Amino acid sequence: MLEQLYPHLQSALGVVVIVAIAWALSENRRAVAPRMILGGLAVQAGIGLVLLKFQPARDVLFGLNGVVNALTEATHAGTGFVFGFLGGGPPPFPVSNPGNLITLAFGVLPLIMVISALSALLWHWRILSLLVSAMAFLLRKTLGIGGAVGLGAAATVFLGNVEGSLVVRPYLSRMTRTELFILMTVGLSVIAGTVFVLYATILAPVLPGALGHLLVASMMSLPAGIMLARVMVPGDADTDHGGKTGHEYHSSMDAVSDGTEAGLRIYLQIIAMLIVTVALVTLANNILSHLPPVFGAPLSIERVLGWLFAPLVWLFGVPWKEAPLAGGLLGMKIVLTELFAYLQMAKLPAGSLEPRSVQIMVYAMCGFANLASVGILIAGMSALLPDRREEIVPLALRALVSGALASGLTGCMIGILTAG
Repeated sequence: MLEQLYPHLQSALGVVVIVAIAWALSENRRAVAPRMILGGLAVQAGIGLVLLKFQPARDVLFGLNGVVNALTEATHAGTGFVFGFLGGGPPPFPVSNPGNLITLAFGVLPLIMVISALSALLWHWRILSLLVSAMAFLLRKTLGIGGAVGLGAAATVFLGNVEGSLVVRPYLSRMTRTELFILMTVGLSVIAGTVFVLYATILAPVLPGALGHLLVASMMSLPAGIMLARVMVPGDADTDHGGKTGHEYHSSMDAVSDGTEAGLRIYLQIIAMLIVTVALVTLANNILSHLPPVFGAPLSIERVLGWLFAPLVWLFGVPWKEAPLAGGLLGMKIVLTELFAYLQMAKLPAGSLEPRSVQIMVYAMCGFANLASVGILIAGMSALLPDRREEIVPLALRALVSGALASGLTGCMIGILTAG
């Protein structure tokens, strides 16, 4: 019996340690209310239980794979028309393995532009904005935060860290230091709607129902991010929201055009980041390979990061024998990007990680807490609040820690809820 409970107790210990780390890093430990911590954990666990264990909700979530297939086929129609067989169109010559013709740049990543345009259109039609408003209402009632930061945090899940702040742009100047930190932390602890389908496509071979899991992960990391942000930077978070937002479109065509342009910027950023990161990792590994082997194998960035982050992923609930491998993935996620980490995970030989470990790591890596995103966050928030740049920069660097801890807390919670 104890052997069956051990993995869950391991993840429960991770919850305690992560909260303790956040408390140790707090600007004012005496101002941290235990009730607020317990409330945040309860909301996070409740979301996981409802979405993963309540059968009707689970069926809806994991039935979204059809949405992934439909969007992928629609995107291939566009990429095939523009890029031909490189984008998924029919090849002009016989091939033995058609799957190898689809490239990441021309056949997979263009999903981002389609989803970005679709998100903007759904926002203009008030479908997405109503959903965000409903989530903001629930956050206000359950976590006791103000309407402005609740709306901004909820919008971040669908629009991204800087774009989510645009929704509450009229209120940013009045937000407290705590509220700004909440927005930053949430922005780095979740992923945006523009990449949900892309990541689900990448993870489909290693985690069935990947889109549903990614949605649950972001939903669970939302209250976790709010709670940890209020632990690390305690203070008032009750700025009111009067119903006005700063994210509007003039027409459906304007929404599609603006969404496509935003998606193109993200698409090009991802391509550039992948080229540079793969090149730098390869260069570093080539240099490390000239050093003496360690434990019978050449040194590599993945192995070094694996050793550094192994204790942390063990706290999430990953068995120690798999911790160095899983730790390497988490390190890649934080130093580089979660996209690179997910691509590496998808390339692992079958059986490298247990199914439970795969699920824990997918949830724990489901967030924008990486160095590149911090740079984007600083630039975006500084443009929105130029008078508070000196306050924004140190907060953004702290948000890298709180955002990573929030995603890790979600990984721990999934470790508790998932059978060993």
